Amino acid sequence: MASFDPAAFPVPAPADPSDEVVREFGPLLRIYKSGRIERPLVPPPVGPGRDPATGVESKDVPLGVDGACSVRVYLPPQATNTTTSKLPVVVYVHGGGFVAESAASPHYHRFLNALASSCPALGVSVEYRLAPEHPLPAAYDDCLAALKWALSADADPWLAAHGDLTRVFLAGDSAGANICHHLAMHPDIQAGGGAKLKGAVMIHPWFWGSEAVGEEPSEPAFRAMGAGLWFFSCPGTTSMDDPRMNPMAPGAPPLGKLACERVLVCAAEGDFLRWRGRAYAEAVAKARGGALGGENNAAAGVELMETAGEGHVFYLFKPDCDKAKEMLDKIVAFINAP
Repeated sequence: MASFDPAAFPVPAPADPSDEVVREFGPLLRIYKSGRIERPLVPPPVGPGRDPATGVESKDVPLGVDGACSVRVYLPPQATNTTTSKLPVVVYVHGGGFVAESAASPHYHRFLNALASSCPALGVSVEYRLAPEHPLPAAYDDCLAALKWALSADADPWLAAHGDLTRVFLAGDSAGANICHHLAMHPDIQAGGGAKLKGAVMIHPWFWGSEAVGEEPSEPAFRAMGAGLWFFSCPGTTSMDDPRMNPMAPGAPPLGKLACERVLVCAAEGDFLRWRGRAYAEAVAKARGGALGGENNAAAGVELMETAGEGHVFYLFKPDCDKAKEMLDKIVAFINAP
């Protein structure tokens, strides 16, 4: 187990009054004329260890010879109960527009502790490389390596002793949910026939496209604004209809090949990505021969949860509100369903 090194995680440097901002993406990223990069939204990282509120233990594990990425592994107290069988494994990919945030962020660390305890499940939270220092596909590659690591029987003593590798779930929010889709569509994961991935939880997924869906504005300027950070993070792309950003675009790989048994998509009423998440859930259900609807908004192994009155990734910033607890309960039920 590696010791916690705060310097390894992205923390914004103090602003230099003489420096000039040349590029800015909201609170996520600022780039200065000097080349300095600032991530104002990212709080100082927190280390692993025992969480006093839940009793969950966590540790950081570097992956690969060069340590390009790492994972923070979470072990709930139920795992060491001799009467408890092996637990599901949740591989979580944080959001942040491919340019910000961290597995060591206090928001994500708290959520993973709560998720691991509530299921209970082992958590594997991925620390992947960020753009612009490491443009896409670096994040996709790192997360694929982390997923393959988690699926290995001898990956880690905690996973080997307590993880049920027949119940591995992907989960992620925003750009992390985008990455989860990419992982579930990757040929290396599909080669397993989907048997190793029990499900995927897509929280407020960041997908986009040149054509509006649902009640999204159709004005070209709005379409371009919604894709600006994508083009910046992935300089090798030429379109917002790149299948990595728009999995419903013409010519994109068939959604029926998604290598997981079940899918839960979470959307929020106040999130401008709401309609994209709904359209994605409907498209996956259709590809599996179903149609969303009814009281539970579920079909063909696909479920859609829409939270009224809340915005993008609200559960990270308001973890104690009733709506955040309802969403956590839904995710726990999804993971524990037979």
